[in-house]
Amino acid sequence: MRRTTVRTAGGPVPSPSAPSDGVPQAPQTPGGAPGPAVGAPALGAPTALPAQRLQTEFPFELPRGYVDESGTVHREGVMRLSTARDELVPLRDVRVQENPAYLSVVLLGRVITRLGTLAMVHDGIVENMFASDLAFLQDFYRQINAEGHTRAEVECPHCSEPFEVELGGSRLGES
Repeated sequence: MRRTTVRTAGGPVPSPSAPSDGVPQAPQTPGGAPGPAVGAPALGAPTALPAQRLQTEFPFELPRGYVDESGTVHREGVMRLSTARDELVPLRDVRVQENPAYLSVVLLGRVITRLGTLAMVHDGIVENMFASDLAFLQDFYRQINAEGHTRAEVECPHCSEPFEVELGGSRLGES
C-alpha cells in the first residue's frame, strides 16, 4: 500500500510527530519524556540478524567450448539460479512438446547469462554446443539448483564403507 501526505494549497501538511525541519526526532512518551532513539529496537523486541547474501550467479568453464560462426571458441560463462518460471515457460514451447528432450536446451538457454564474448546466449547457441559441453551444463545446472550438489555420502550396509551416490534426476526440470 502506498502512503501519501495530505496536500493543501500551501503544500504537504506535516504529521503531528514530524518536525518542521525534516530531521527525525526521538519519540516522546505520553508524559513528554524522550522515548527510545529513532531506529533503536524496543526493549524485548527481537534484534535483526545480519542478512546473508544469496549467491545467484555461478561461473563455469566448458570442457570443449562453444565455437561460433567466426571460429572463436567460448569456454567461460556464467549461469544463474533457475526460477519456477524458467522451468515452466519451456513446457509451452512447441519444440519441447514435440520432443521432451529439448527441454534442457531451452532451459539452459534461459539461465546461461554469459558465455565468452557473445552478446547474448539463447537456446540456438545451446543446441549447437558439443554433446560433452551440453552434458557438463546439465550437471552444473543440477548442482547449483540443488543447493550446491547432487551427491550424498552413504554407508554400505554390508561392509560399512562410505561412498557417494548421485541424487540428481535424469533430465533438467525433473530432479
